Amino acid sequence: MKIRIKFAKYGALRFIGHLDVMRFFQKAIRRAGIDVAYSGGYSPHQIMTFAAPLGVGMCSTGEYMDIEIHSHQGGADLMDRLKKACPPGIDILNVKALPDKAGNAMASVAAATYAVAFKDRTRSFADYAGFLKPFMDQREILITKETKRSSMEVNIRPGIYECRIEDGTLCFLVDASSSGNIRPNFVTERFLDFAGVLVPEIELQTIRIETWMNAGTQEAPDFVPLDAIGEEF
Repeated sequence: MKIRIKFAKYGALRFIGHLDVMRFFQKAIRRAGIDVAYSGGYSPHQIMTFAAPLGVGMCSTGEYMDIEIHSHQGGADLMDRLKKACPPGIDILNVKALPDKAGNAMASVAAATYAVAFKDRTRSFADYAGFLKPFMDQREILITKETKRSSMEVNIRPGIYECRIEDGTLCFLVDASSSGNIRPNFVTERFLDFAGVLVPEIELQTIRIETWMNAGTQEAPDFVPLDAIGEEF
């Protein structure tokens, strides 16, 4: 049985990397006594898949992982066991049973929503609200992507699906798929540069609000949360 687990990551635990998060959940699942499925071979491991890895130092209220289990006593029991096995900084938000043909969490990611604010609350993105429409009206928003062998300019404008300023916070929905992943700092840096403001990244706080899958088509996307599929059990 395939299970999709939604969780939040915050506080001091935002400073642990993706591999450490994976190792943490492997131990938490064992502590919780969940009848998780293991792979075969000489080095069996828990069958577990995460959605888009979260950058170190970033909080999130929309993280997902998939596991496979052999047996259970209901979703509420599984969720309660996991909650008790998690320290402050990891909150289990939802548990769903996936259809057999559902793609795994990583392959399902199409987009993500981020919110960026100044750590110094005396500053606000509302101060630059007049730049937002002309920024989004551009046909091209170029960033430089570095590879091991070269660098290239990439137009990220088609992958910025929404962008707004709300309560002094810059909020945007961007492509987070494996083929067109847009890091949140790309959008923030380009917007502030467009507004003529130099702001070091350490002065900003970025939160991933939600991770989305595309229930529509590439031409007419319909973004829904990764836990929109599946059912309570």
